[in-house]
Amino acid sequence: MMNRRKMLQHLGALAVLPLLPALSRATDSQAEAKGDAVIALDKPHAEWRGVVSAAAYAVLFEEDTEPSGSSPLNNEHREGTFVCAACRLPIFNSADKFESGTGWPSFTQPIAGHIRKKRDFKLIWPRTEYHCARCGGHQGHVFDDGPKPRGERWCNNGLALEFIPVDQPLPELRS
Repeated sequence: MMNRRKMLQHLGALAVLPLLPALSRATDSQAEAKGDAVIALDKPHAEWRGVVSAAAYAVLFEEDTEPSGSSPLNNEHREGTFVCAACRLPIFNSADKFESGTGWPSFTQPIAGHIRKKRDFKLIWPRTEYHCARCGGHQGHVFDDGPKPRGERWCNNGLALEFIPVDQPLPELRS
């Protein structure tokens, strides 16, 4: 039979369960912050109109999604860096790109500290959405069905990225 002290311990443990998702997100944010320090721009999203195409603006700042299979970056296999199409912050290294079969450019991991995550409930069930840490532009969603060892699939909209080959200098950051 359970005594009163044990029962209170079990009830206390149950009370923590609703807090686990928030604790998990805090851990994600701390892990992301270990990379290079990225200072977020204090720039309204509307000011990116005209800097990027209308289609890229819809993806980056209205959180739209491009059609599957429509991005030329799906077939990009050269060495280089994928940068945010708006502010040009490096987001992914080409060594982390893989063929996911989903129709969108996919990566095993971003450059540490260059993205921020948030929960997305647009399709009812929760997903993890990620944005450029500098301009806030929507990049895509991260899933737990990627290759080992990390098991992550960073599924990105091609319109949200530009590819810079390794033999070219990275462009200056836009403000």
